[in-house]
Amino acid sequence: MAAAEHAVTIHDERSMELPLLPPNQALEALKDVFCGSAAGMAGKVIEYPFDTVKVRLQSQPDHLPLRYTGPLDCFRQSIRADGIRGLYRGINAPLLGAAVENSCLFFSYRLFQDILRSTWYSSTTEDLPFTALLISGAASGSITSIALTPIELVKCKMQVPVNGAARAAPGTLSIITSIFRHDGILGFWRGQLGTFIRETGGGAAWFGGYEGVSGFFRMRAASKRQNTSEPVTIPIYQQMIAGAAGGISYNFLFYPADTIKSRMQTEDVIRPGHGGKQTFLSVGKTMWQQQGLRSLYRGCGITCARSAPSSAFIFSVYEALRGSIS
Repeated sequence: MAAAEHAVTIHDERSMELPLLPPNQALEALKDVFCGSAAGMAGKVIEYPFDTVKVRLQSQPDHLPLRYTGPLDCFRQSIRADGIRGLYRGINAPLLGAAVENSCLFFSYRLFQDILRSTWYSSTTEDLPFTALLISGAASGSITSIALTPIELVKCKMQVPVNGAARAAPGTLSIITSIFRHDGILGFWRGQLGTFIRETGGGAAWFGGYEGVSGFFRMRAASKRQNTSEPVTIPIYQQMIAGAAGGISYNFLFYPADTIKSRMQTEDVIRPGHGGKQTFLSVGKTMWQQQGLRSLYRGCGITCARSAPSSAFIFSVYEALRGSIS
């Protein structure tokens, strides 16, 4: 009878066991949604001014003289024009996006690990190998990209200054209405390929960086202990180092896809009335021909700099909340 609690047995010419996922998925999902949302929103408040600068650097048209010479110049011009408040312009959509993104990431990451445990690695009770964690991270990122693209589209359009001093900055509702009026419901997924590439590869890099570094710290701690039966926990500063490593890996490795996505999503703002919209490949080809790899990594330095504390904070808050309600 005990075996029936963990598997379904089908009687035919031979017996076959179908592995089941853990029965408390609903409760675990609620924990992931709550903890991931709280951690993501807290991290977004920290990183948002840097993200605004990144998008403004990425969206500069190469056919005109660059408006900003670098991150510091962009900060200076932005604060002079709109104050600190201007760097937080459009944060409502990203706050929602951070809640959606991180809750989806952490929930689907754990879900895919459970799926792998119940299928490919059903014969082992040990932790999943690192390759399985990378697969789970990539899968979670690919799913999250579908929910994230519309939110990032609105965010990017709000972050880029409009051309012409007389034009008022549009609000969130007016941008959403404009997108739907011109491109229909599918218009909200403009730049989806760039988001998919960034989030799929980035999910593997984000979780892989965190798991790899935190695993290294746990291995070092275990080697110094006499009793190896108890689970190894690492201090908060090591969790933050692991989170920072994940954030830098995520942003640096797949930054070109994010740059092309941002250019696609803001081209009607920086070049109003210029004609038909370009594809992901055509935008990437144009940017490569004009300034090579440099144009695809414009703003990468400040992005990695802000992602380190942000990701460190997200993972630490998530782990703390998850541990407190387990």
